[in-house]
Amino acid sequence: MTTAQFKTLAKKLEKSIREEKLQKYVLKLYITGATPRSIKAIMNIRKICEEHLKGRYELEIIDIFQQPVLAKGEQIIAAPTLIKKVPLPLRRFIGDMSDTERILIGMDLKPKK
Repeated sequence: MTTAQFKTLAKKLEKSIREEKLQKYVLKLYITGATPRSIKAIMNIRKICEEHLKGRYELEIIDIFQQPVLAKGEQIIAAPTLIKKVPLPLRRFIGDMSDTERILIGMDLKPKK
């Protein structure tokens, strides 16, 4: 690899890293009312977002008891369920969001070991 090719590759890599750090995440959390498990999921995902995505995420919380049509449209079979819509690929997480490591790896915010 020539020096010019190396510099071009390095610039592309730096640009990719900058864009990744600025990328906005669109998340939807489906819950079932104000149950302890739903409240825990809300608190956990908000904490994760504030610590790792501050200023670059949208989190919509949808109560499937109040809006069952939205849950049906997303084929929600368990709650709480978090759906990462953007960036692709779409990912789903089921549970109270307490396994921070699993969430971060699944959202591509932390590399797999």
